Order: sequence, then structure tokens, then C-alpha cells
Amino acid sequence: MFAAASLKTAFTEIGERFEADHPGVDVEFSFAGSSDLLTQLTQGAPADVFAAADTRNMDRAAAAGLLEGAAVPFATNRLTVAVAPGNPKGIGSLADLARPGVTVVLCAAQVPCGAASRAAERAAGVELRPVSEETSVTDVLNKVISGQADAGMVYVTDVLGGDGRVSAVDVPEAASAVNTYPIAALEQSEKPSLAEAFIKTVTGAAGQDVLRAAGFGPP
Repeated sequence: MFAAASLKTAFTEIGERFEADHPGVDVEFSFAGSSDLLTQLTQGAPADVFAAADTRNMDRAAAAGLLEGAAVPFATNRLTVAVAPGNPKGIGSLADLARPGVTVVLCAAQVPCGAASRAAERAAGVELRPVSEETSVTDVLNKVISGQADAGMVYVTDVLGGDGRVSAVDVPEAASAVNTYPIAALEQSEKPSLAEAFIKTVTGAAGQDVLRAAGFGPP
């Protein structure tokens, strides 16, 4: 299973449930930025299922002939600003991220969280100057957790999964940059029936319960 980095916590739990319901089956995940996963797939990396954090990368997978059938939307996610617990820099808006002395980290533009961050910037009418641009949203989160940055644009699910190591500053512009997550079986899969069964688990009641608990919205 190739899955977007922001799905790690939820999909790990879904995978464990899937294994329990399918004795003898081992579910193996590769979590990374959706654009990186797509690059690996186009270069021949073996996988059965692809779950992306946006429709753009899934559309590119379809255009490359990688999919077996149509992709199915299964969740949505929105951005928030991750800061140190207690928000010591007093950040309250996207404009505050452009203040002198505030270091911010973003996802690279080709990564879904990066594209969404730029959309939120445009909506806020600000231009951020990140100290680094990361290839996955978990890398952005870790920069904030480790103190290498004062703030980072991540998903609400990442803050919820941060176990109190970061706080969230919600910004209204995030509403203009909601990401839809699609999932699809891959044409190269050697286990198509299991691939479809996993997708049905994700889109079914059990999978949706796990995703909702992790902070994801409905598709």
C-alpha cells in the first residue's frame, strides 16, 4: 500500500483491522508525500493500492495508466498552523507567519499540503518565506516539534496525532484549501482481489470510523 504521509496513523490501524479480518494476510505500507509516491510508481515500484492526499496526483497516476479502474474519494482534510505548545510566539493568523523573527516551514509546492498552503496564502493575501520546504507533511510537523521552526502548515489530523507536542492555530483561509483524498487499486497489482477488499474496508463503515476519529472529514 502506497499512502500519503498524513494517513500513517489512520491507515496503520485500518491495516491491523484488515489483517485481523483476513488471516494470513500481511499489509505493508509505504508512507511518503503523494508526489514522491507517484514518482516511485511511475518508475516501476511494486504496490497494490495507492492512496493520495489530493486528486491532482491521483489524476496523474490515471493519466500514466497506473490505475485499475476509477479512484474513489474516501476522506477530506484541511490545513491548520502547528506551533509549539502554548503558542509562545503569539501566532493568530497567516499574516503573523510573515512577521520578522518568526520561522515557518511549509511543504514543497508539488506536495498536496504544499499546494494547499499556497492556496491559503493567496486567500490571505500574504507571501510566506519558509526557512525550508519539505517533501511530506510529517517532515513539516517534526520541524515544529523539534523546535527547528516556530510554525508550520500541516493538516488538522497531524496536530491531533502529535500527542500534545504541538498546538493548532486555526485560520479561516484553510477553508479555501480542503484536500480530497482518493484511493485506487493499481493495474500492476498481483493481488487485485485483496486490493479491492482493502479499498472497501477504507470506504466502509469501519474504515470511516477510524478516519473520523483521526480528524479526517467525510469524502
